[in-house]
Amino acid sequence: MTRRRWIADRVKGDHAYLLGQNAAHLFRVLRGQPGEEFEVAADGVLRLGTIISASLHEVEFHLGEEVRSAVLPEISVTIAIFKFDRLEWAMEKLTELGVTRIIPVIAERTSQHLAKAAASRVERWRKLVHEAAQQSRRIAAPEVASPIALSKSIKDVEGCRIVLSESEQSVSLKAALKGCVPPLALALGPEGGWTEEEAQLFRDAGWKSASLGHTILRAETAAIAAAAVCFSELA
Repeated sequence: MTRRRWIADRVKGDHAYLLGQNAAHLFRVLRGQPGEEFEVAADGVLRLGTIISASLHEVEFHLGEEVRSAVLPEISVTIAIFKFDRLEWAMEKLTELGVTRIIPVIAERTSQHLAKAAASRVERWRKLVHEAAQQSRRIAAPEVASPIALSKSIKDVEGCRIVLSESEQSVSLKAALKGCVPPLALALGPEGGWTEEEAQLFRDAGWKSASLGHTILRAETAAIAAAAVCFSELA
């Protein structure tokens, strides 16, 4: 049977700790007891953890041998802020797929009230991806950056850089990924797409433009489809 996997909330030497909601779930719902073994991701390394003590507020593990796990390509997603319920669904699914970093950006077509409210949602987003990472058996949650202006987010980005664009007619995402060696930076626009001025910013910064096809996808659908294509081609 596959062991349940946890991402440690705190690590000290060969000891790892679950706190708050994680501890409560393991103690109250799963009835975790001293001596039980689980997989514990501690500082990005997956190890076998044995419960030393368990309570409603804290579960302590002793960390043993390292457990082998799959290595995914490093993919960061720059995503223009759109309606929060759909954006959060996209963040959850991007986490399940395995992205390394999510950078919410304020684009010209991001509504002003969403742009103003975004900073107050960051901790919620980080909690959401942490829970999604645990559920999908990742060894670390993706980093969720604080919202930033698009012009600042696309400069000095290393590795392959691809921006999805509705105006791109000739280059598919799959074609753009040929010869790409991770890390990969992928950028996805808001509802209504990038403006011409923003498209020029990407060109000036050396990003390659690509298309997901001839149909118009919702922003959250495009994010999931694009990430899935990238992992399929690069993994």
